[in-house]
Amino acid sequence: MNNKKLMIITIAIVVVAVIAIVILNKQINQADQENVIVDHPVIENQPTMGEEDAPVSIVEFGDYKCPACKAWSERVLPELEKDYIDTGKAKLSYINVLFHGEESVRAALASEAVFKQDPENFWAFHEALFQAQPTTEQHDEQWVTNETLVEIAQETAPDVNLDIDQFDKEIEKYKEEQPLESPEVNLDNQLRIKHNIESTPTVIINGILVNDPFDYKVVSKLIEKELK
Repeated sequence: MNNKKLMIITIAIVVVAVIAIVILNKQINQADQENVIVDHPVIENQPTMGEEDAPVSIVEFGDYKCPACKAWSERVLPELEKDYIDTGKAKLSYINVLFHGEESVRAALASEAVFKQDPENFWAFHEALFQAQPTTEQHDEQWVTNETLVEIAQETAPDVNLDIDQFDKEIEKYKEEQPLESPEVNLDNQLRIKHNIESTPTVIINGILVNDPFDYKVVSKLIEKELK
């Protein structure tokens, strides 16, 4: 083998090694972005699906007016339920975010009212609220009304004697340009501020902020890592 061929082979080996290092560093950087360590939110008194002593705690910061939250609820949550929540490996808590004004607040108030009166049917109401959300093209149309919220509450809890008068009072705690007189929704808002939530859905798993909550492979890997 002459020197020219040896030099070409050596250069090729170096180039391959450099490419491999670049790819590895990229993967590491992506993993770091997906595994940002944060304070895990306090979930006491929050709606929680799953076993209380489940080893993995998943927290979703969501907004009932948020199209992405609707998509996450329809695409990712069912997989989480099947693989981890129903099997006792994980639990999921929901914290309201109020990014879309009055309708976000009214929906949050309604969900908290259902949780107080009928905690077992909270998640049915939660799912029905997202189902009632219009398509993305109609996102700006007003749809969160007292009448709609009452109708959904009655449909998702047919066997429960829901106190509609009390339910209405809870929804009406929102008054424009006045302090929100709801300890539960105010608590959620304080948690949103404390944890610097800037977009929805934001998902935290055992104190790990998920960079892309729609990437179920990443979500699953994080949960499996925490289970070990």
